[in-house]
Amino acid sequence: MAKYDKADIERRMNGAVESLKGDLSGLRTGRANVSLLDPVVVEVYGAMMPLNQVATVSAPEPRMLSVQVWDKSNVIAVEKGIAHANLGLNPMIDGQTLRLPMPDLTEERRKDLAKLAGKYAEQAKIAIRNVRRDGMESLKEDEKKKEISEDDRKRSEDEVQKLTDKYVAEADKAAEAKEKEILTQ
Repeated sequence: MAKYDKADIERRMNGAVESLKGDLSGLRTGRANVSLLDPVVVEVYGAMMPLNQVATVSAPEPRMLSVQVWDKSNVIAVEKGIAHANLGLNPMIDGQTLRLPMPDLTEERRKDLAKLAGKYAEQAKIAIRNVRRDGMESLKEDEKKKEISEDDRKRSEDEVQKLTDKYVAEADKAAEAKEKEILTQ
């Protein structure tokens, strides 16, 4: 096992939180948000491409997304890609632009989305705790190999625990903010 590396542990824990924030940004809240279309892939020119490589997405109004397709021949493919993404959006074609009105969320759908935000946060916290476990194991390994003293191991374990607490709190905070945003629309 590798030697204890605090910077690597912090980088991995931060990565888990950043991944969580990306997942949460994809949850629909009833407000138009261009990141909502990030998971959309479109079949164009015989290949699957992310939507942002064939069109420009904008939010001209709080409850409307606009997708400006660069190549007129791809408009139908973009519409299909949005439909296949199962985002609950109904595109309306207007020349080379697709307009996507944001439908109102039912109370039940809001609760489901809030639960999903909680599930994403739990996955991130599991990832953070796994990084903590790796750090603790490498510290015990280093002590066993006589590379660090027992006091150094204990001091470093406290550091790892503080990082864990910090990033778990960040994950909780991000999820709570998203749940609040979903439930108070």
